[in-house]
Amino acid sequence: MKKYGWLLLLAGFALGFVVANSGDKIKRSDVRAALNLFHLDFEKAEIDTMLSYLERNRKGYDEMRAFSLGNDVEPALVFDPFPNDVQFPLQNEPSNWAIPEDVILPEDDEEIAFMSIPELASLLKSGKLSSKRLTTIYLDRIKQYDSKLQSFITVTEELALKQAEKADVEFRDGNYKGILHGIPYGIKDLAAVPEYPTTWGAAPYQNQVIDEKASVVIKLEEAGAVLLGKVVSGSLARGDVWFGGKTKNPWDLNQGATGSSAGAGAATAAGLVAFSIGTETLGSIVSPSTRTGITGLRPTYGAVSKAGFMVLSWSMDKVGPICRSAEDCAIVYDYIRGEDPKDRSSKPTSTELNQFIDIHGLKIGYVEDQFNADTARNNVNNKLTLEELRSMGLNLEAVQLPKDYPFDVFDIILRAESGAFFDELITKEGHREMVEQHKGSRANSLRQSRLIPAVEYLQANRHRRRLIEEVHQIFKDYDVIISPTFGGEQMLITNLTGHPALSVPNGIDNEGHPTSITFLGNYFEEAKMLQLAKAYQQTFAHPKGRPSAYKQ
Repeated sequence: MKKYGWLLLLAGFALGFVVANSGDKIKRSDVRAALNLFHLDFEKAEIDTMLSYLERNRKGYDEMRAFSLGNDVEPALVFDPFPNDVQFPLQNEPSNWAIPEDVILPEDDEEIAFMSIPELASLLKSGKLSSKRLTTIYLDRIKQYDSKLQSFITVTEELALKQAEKADVEFRDGNYKGILHGIPYGIKDLAAVPEYPTTWGAAPYQNQVIDEKASVVIKLEEAGAVLLGKVVSGSLARGDVWFGGKTKNPWDLNQGATGSSAGAGAATAAGLVAFSIGTETLGSIVSPSTRTGITGLRPTYGAVSKAGFMVLSWSMDKVGPICRSAEDCAIVYDYIRGEDPKDRSSKPTSTELNQFIDIHGLKIGYVEDQFNADTARNNVNNKLTLEELRSMGLNLEAVQLPKDYPFDVFDIILRAESGAFFDELITKEGHREMVEQHKGSRANSLRQSRLIPAVEYLQANRHRRRLIEEVHQIFKDYDVIISPTFGGEQMLITNLTGHPALSVPNGIDNEGHPTSITFLGNYFEEAKMLQLAKAYQQTFAHPKGRPSAYKQ
């Protein structure tokens, strides 16, 4: 698994015994109570032989907790989801993106705020628009609308204006860095930026300042992009509730934006940023992208460095762009992808994202039983999407995803790994400071993690290996597979296997809320998904119109 080791294994086992006080001797009744949690039963004599070992183990746990671990220290083993026949690409530089030359500067600032990255790049490169003015437009919109949306935790206004002014000087001097030069963005507040709080959305960390710069922030800075601020992460990467409130859906302020990249979804959909960077472990890019009607790319596991980001699960976390179109996602991904020595799970990537792919040559599958079984409100839109794709001259073949797996157990992988990362939050009782304390809260998830046996964690990962191999055999026969976004176990499966996914808006439901479809791809073949989605979005504009609830 991605950097799990003895620390993680012990963390799941350490509190597997119901002991009233850590200084008390472990009793036979304590062991029986603990074993009952896991449907195990040992004889009296067998338990007696265990007691001295358990005492020794507990002493070791106490000793281990006396040694401090920084957030950057990872377990000794690296998660590798890739089957033997996967060919890793050779690393290449970002593509030479073509910038349109005939873009007219709108008179209205809101129209400017919602322009695509290529359109903004054209205005900036031609001198029709300065980066400082563009940055000011977004900062003004944040000041005007974010009190309702609650999409930003920290606005880095001083830094943004400084970076914008620097970009304008570079434009005048002919030092053009590429299509992201001078483009303002927001990043999920799991990423460290020196001199600014990195709160992880949680009350115990709201004053935390990390003297580190996330690798993705460095890459975007080198590309000349302008950081507007830290957008909301739901508390410790769960949901849309953070220590300051609840991030709202720009289409309907009675709804949350969902999580945990809630701020990225809301800010991008409402035109408070040109694009955002989010993270996903189990739906945190796809879900807010769906709710807010935008396009979100969850790249292949390891395709984008996680260095400098909070860890929820070493073996499941991914970093990716949240944008207003597939083309914008492709551009941003092109600049943030690639191997990073700071993240041992990262891999080299090579792609020509702006090269034309004949989409009619793609072999496309669709998860037939999930389209038939889907009874959600967006089922009509999902089936319409299949017809729209067919009307583009594409042939779709029915496929099925694996079913015969213990899906109910896989959540312990995420919980065990997060429990290890947040060890001190539990042992030093900081979990009680978190805003949400209900059964589905992150605080409760972390408390539960201490009762996951190391053996069961490893067994779940052995089943995961079987799942990876089976899914790979299905996916390698197709270029893209289409699935209902929340159909069956698709999202859980592909997050466990590390396959890339793209959430693509596909309409509005009968309550006026956006819906989405998901494009899935092979490892490191994001280009095919993105090209297909770009063609789809050029042919069928979904959703029609922009959100307006946040302006009322």
